[in-house]
Amino acid sequence: HPTESGFTTDVLALYDWAKARSGDSPIIFWGHSLGTGIATNAARKLHEERGVQVDAVVLESPYTNIRDAAAHVPITKIYRQFPGFEYLILDSMARGGMFFRSDKNVKVLSCPLLILHAEDDAVLPPRLGRQLFEAARGAYADKAKVKLVTFPKELGLGHDYISSNPELPALVK
Repeated sequence: HPTESGFTTDVLALYDWAKARSGDSPIIFWGHSLGTGIATNAARKLHEERGVQVDAVVLESPYTNIRDAAAHVPITKIYRQFPGFEYLILDSMARGGMFFRSDKNVKVLSCPLLILHAEDDAVLPPRLGRQLFEAARGAYADKAKVKLVTFPKELGLGHDYISSNPELPALVK
């Protein structure tokens, strides 16, 4: 069964594999949606357990933590009105050890952090990306290392198509 610690361990194993083969090339953790929680977990664990900062973290369509994300994804909308929604749906992830606390993880990082969110994201509200940005910016000593880029609704990038924006390579660089 997938677990939060299992995902994080897998990313760290991949990091070790890539680092052993990349020479001095930078390694960036890039997460999309659920993967943003995995990316911040791995970056935090790398820092706390090994004293190593990943070269950069890019979070595309992120959320603050899995509980906030689950409370806002469209599939839960019909259930939010029922008594017990929080206990049965939101708290069940915590009971299963799934937290993905990006809002806590980013506070211990010092590597460059880029947050990307489309204003027309119908899966994870852009305000979760802004809240994550504010959490990181409040904790970073070097505020210039934390950036938030939002994409206007008119571009139609939604939740899944930020990577198709032709300006993305320049923004990441």
